[in-house]
Amino acid sequence: MKIGILCYPTYGGSGVVATELGKGLAKVGHKIHFISYRQPARLTHYSENIFYHEVTNVDYPLFEFPPYDTALTSKVVDVVKYEDLDLLHVHYAIPHAAIAYMAKQILLTNGKSIPIITTLHGTDITLVGNNRTFSPVVEFSINHSDGVTAVSESLAHDTYENFNIHVPIKVIYNFIDFDRFKKLNKDHFRKAIAPNGEKILIHTSNFRKVKRVDEVIRIFASVHKVIPSKLLMIGDGPERQNLEELCRELHLCDHVRFLGKQDAIEEILAIGDLFLIPSASESFGLSALEAMACEVPVISSNIGGLPEVNIDGVTGYLCEVGDHETMALRAIEILSDENRLSTFRKNSLNQAKKFDISVILPEYENYYMEVISNFKKTGN
Repeated sequence: MKIGILCYPTYGGSGVVATELGKGLAKVGHKIHFISYRQPARLTHYSENIFYHEVTNVDYPLFEFPPYDTALTSKVVDVVKYEDLDLLHVHYAIPHAAIAYMAKQILLTNGKSIPIITTLHGTDITLVGNNRTFSPVVEFSINHSDGVTAVSESLAHDTYENFNIHVPIKVIYNFIDFDRFKKLNKDHFRKAIAPNGEKILIHTSNFRKVKRVDEVIRIFASVHKVIPSKLLMIGDGPERQNLEELCRELHLCDHVRFLGKQDAIEEILAIGDLFLIPSASESFGLSALEAMACEVPVISSNIGGLPEVNIDGVTGYLCEVGDHETMALRAIEILSDENRLSTFRKNSLNQAKKFDISVILPEYENYYMEVISNFKKTGN
């Protein structure tokens, strides 16, 4: 198949999943055409089956803000026509689902019809999309997609709850590539971070309020009082300065390292003992899954799709949102017993294997064929 993928090129979950999916599809022979304003962050190696089409905005004095939606629509029309694509797969409803619909209508006037699959990732439904500024467009775009997927049962439920949706939503979970995410021997790196054998806790996110990253610091503060430990903070975002100030207030600066955005995150996860994710909203919890694939147990909130990934009492623990005291106690419980920690590590890996890309990729391929077949039958 020749598949066009619309996604954000950033480090966010939707962009990562879209890029890794495209790479996986390319490996098994499909022709993948990425369309975005910048090359996706995870698109780092050459593949004969991967093509990138950059969207160029028009800089014109009339526009206070460049009309990216219009430029992207035109680029989609161009790529579909001249590459003769079989399918458009758009990730994140805003604005990609609406753009794909508009491009589809333009293509029809040129005698070209193409089915659209929209994948919902989370905040495009629960936060941004639910804003009444965008909700009519989001609802319309979902209902006029030829196929719709969500990355968790929780997100599918939230979509039906928040919008008047009359099309089926297929749940296809996010996935992990075990060629990349696996526990590696990084003892030299571990000794550099924890020279005295301290436990290593890890958090990664975009450091926004919804991630409740300040609670990561508070959880660590409680753990550190009982168990010698270090905390690695991966990522960046608007809360970083507040987090650094909190570390100073709690006298933790010698034990917390802010590593910024990292491409080789798997090498850092390889030295972790525990992963913390106390978010107020998570449609799936991809960062938790990446940690589990590297045999790192997870302490998380019990919100959204996290319970579908992190199994309470098996791969870690689930706690109420905002209950950082209990999260700290659970962390201490795991880290204070080497046998328990070892069991949780094994369980985490076994759970992560259920989301192996080799398991999930065929689900997408089968769904693509189903949507294309239905599209041809109905003549849309």
